[in-house]
Amino acid sequence: MSPTTPDLERMLRGVGLRVTRPRVAVLSAVFDHPHADTDAILGATRARLSDVSHQAVYDVLRALSAAGLLRRLQPPGSVARYEARVGDNHHHVVCRSCGVIVDVDCAVGDAPCLTAADDAGFEIDEAEVIYWGRCPTCATDQHPVPSI
Repeated sequence: MSPTTPDLERMLRGVGLRVTRPRVAVLSAVFDHPHADTDAILGATRARLSDVSHQAVYDVLRALSAAGLLRRLQPPGSVARYEARVGDNHHHVVCRSCGVIVDVDCAVGDAPCLTAADDAGFEIDEAEVIYWGRCPTCATDQHPVPSI
């Protein structure tokens, strides 16, 4: 269920961002359309706020990502996509045929995905894992898997 407008406004204030109509509209669009690309977010945002510019949506996506309200992901061979599920170090599975992206929780056990064999002196706080395969719909389809 998507947050209400007052919830979105509290989220923006909570990270020190001023509440603006474009920020609320973009944040709402990303909650409603997880893993959407910029064009889809622009369309969903314009459905709520018809006069928002393309550049404003890009600027808002950048600001919300920098503030930690959104996560930008870009699987190899794909355009950037955005989601509002942040702070839990989840991963993704991507369909090689249709490109659909689905959230998957971290590998089971004691946070194995955060334990690097050699951290090179880094203080690691996040790992990004992308699983690749075919979604149930494409797996039953007879089309070959495109090469990425």
